[in-house]
Amino acid sequence: MKGPTPGGRGLATRLKTAKKRSIGSQRWLERQLNDPYVRAAQQQGLRSRAAFKLIELDERFHLLKPGMRVVDLGAAPGGWTQVVAQRGGSRIVALDLLPMDPLPGAIMLQGDFQEEAAERAVLEALDGQADLVLSDMAPNTTGHGATDHLRIIALAELALDFALKVLAPGGGFVAKVFQGGTEKDLLDQLKRNFATVRHGKPPASRKDSAELYVVATGFRGR
Repeated sequence: MKGPTPGGRGLATRLKTAKKRSIGSQRWLERQLNDPYVRAAQQQGLRSRAAFKLIELDERFHLLKPGMRVVDLGAAPGGWTQVVAQRGGSRIVALDLLPMDPLPGAIMLQGDFQEEAAERAVLEALDGQADLVLSDMAPNTTGHGATDHLRIIALAELALDFALKVLAPGGGFVAKVFQGGTEKDLLDQLKRNFATVRHGKPPASRKDSAELYVVATGFRGR
């Protein structure tokens, strides 16, 4: 899999305004139609443009290795899971509140990762502890930067709590946060539990997006 080639955007596509379509919907559709990552995902049979974010994070941080046990939290529609499967993960568990279409090489579970039953189901499906826990989850945004920042940090902390329960020693954790710096409590937890903690913003993240990812490797064990 490879990302869009530079200069491959072509002519911008404009939509004729539909009477029942809001201005916001119009702009979203135009952005989708003119997004080279959307087109590349369609051409390569990927379930979402977000797949390229994991591809680019992997190229930078070397996260994915053949034979890994991987958990993908908030996985729908399955773009990240698809990348892991294609890069040699031996046992991949995708978990989301929403139903997902089956994906060769992955176990798709529906449930809330905060519930003990979901945790048990994930460990049973993994048949052991995880080598990597991924979270591309984000809460619904309000448009208020400080509020959105607190919400996504809280979600990342919940994902980390889950990861600490299922990771094998030496494992890794990746979660989405927003620019403005990882909150001190979250960063302290990461540094206590992992040998290396870094941040990265993959090129596939839109320039106007505040998202970036925290990448923690070398889990010290419980």
